[in-house]
Amino acid sequence: MIPPPPPRVGLLSALLFSLVTPLNAQSHTASPPDTDLVARARAIHERVITLDTHNDINTANFTAERNYTQRLPTRVNLPAMEEGGLDASFFIVYVGQEDDFTPTGYQRVYDDAIAMFRAIHRLTDSIAPDRIGLALTSADVRRIAASGRKVALIGVENGYSLGEDLAHVQEFYDLGGRYLSLSHNGHSQLSDSNTGERDGVWKWHGLSPLGRQVVAEANRVGLMLDVSHPSKESMMQTIALSKAPIIASHSSVRALCDHSRNLDDEQLLAFKANGGVVQLVAFNSYVKTPPPPSPERSAAIAALRAEFGMPAQGGGRGGFGALTSEQRTAYRARMAALDEQFPPPPRATVADFVDHIDYAVKLIGIDHVGISSDFDGGGGVDGWNDASETFNVTLELVRRGYTEEQIAKIWSGNLLRVMDEVQAVAKKLQAGTR
Repeated sequence: MIPPPPPRVGLLSALLFSLVTPLNAQSHTASPPDTDLVARARAIHERVITLDTHNDINTANFTAERNYTQRLPTRVNLPAMEEGGLDASFFIVYVGQEDDFTPTGYQRVYDDAIAMFRAIHRLTDSIAPDRIGLALTSADVRRIAASGRKVALIGVENGYSLGEDLAHVQEFYDLGGRYLSLSHNGHSQLSDSNTGERDGVWKWHGLSPLGRQVVAEANRVGLMLDVSHPSKESMMQTIALSKAPIIASHSSVRALCDHSRNLDDEQLLAFKANGGVVQLVAFNSYVKTPPPPSPERSAAIAALRAEFGMPAQGGGRGGFGALTSEQRTAYRARMAALDEQFPPPPRATVADFVDHIDYAVKLIGIDHVGISSDFDGGGGVDGWNDASETFNVTLELVRRGYTEEQIAKIWSGNLLRVMDEVQAVAKKLQAGTR
């Protein structure tokens, strides 16, 4: 039985969720899929372009000695993508948020961002150009995928790395960036973050004056605007200002999981009106609200994080993303041992994740829904824990009755359509015709 949405979402959400059935729906009661269904799903999976809009990287994994041609202990790498049939991935130029709003602070995070751009280019230009290519347009995505190679795209997470120099927007676009988020976990010089809801503290009440300029400049150069981490107020202001559709690169449905990183019905409907796309994320704690861990488990995790020099919770420069590859491997091993001693609450599953797809499709339509994982940034659910398990998402969609055309839209068609529209708006703005 599907549980009701949390009381906070109100009558509209409750009624909508009670009506949620996938198009041509079938029951998704857990049972072994029949061989014909699996074969049909496999054929669809091989024909459509599967695109994941959010996968974090560590520059240490983009060297001649250690790189994505190897089966690294990362959730995304080329062997895993090839095994699971994940065709395309947005690799993320990410910087954590700090309180250092000085020229020195901005320069440091800008340098970090440039190092990530260069790392991705190394992968596609010199390390493995025969296995993966960098796409700058939707036509590139289709051409590279048709060649049998995997597709790399670049997203920029946290406009903090722009500093106060608008010229960096064009520079990041020229380096291959195709979407930009104005904040992360913590308020930036451009935008409030969703974390203000938790803290009860706001810096700008939406976008800053500079943030508004960045919205206009992103429209002008052709960068999709990503609103997954900014606050709701910032998101609604961005939609009002933007002359092009926007995206949420990795967020899910708040009616099903009450987290400030997720989108409520008003926000989802705003995407429909804007023509944008919501890339629903298979991130355990954004898919299903877990019960609180035992006190013993909480204490053990806090001690482990302290041992590795990580903050008590969250990410940023001192979080998991700041660890070396060796430290990440060691941390994961220790967490696995901790899980044995103090079992975690049950994780969300692929079926739970596709519940979010069903809900969004019912509310805002098939043309505004996509898929993301946030792999190597904390993402993953049981059944889609890494890129090698990507087929399981398609299988669940087929089990629920989605057609090949609908699955193609959800996996990549909608996002590529928005990319085309954003770049078309940029051409008009540059020509002075809009």
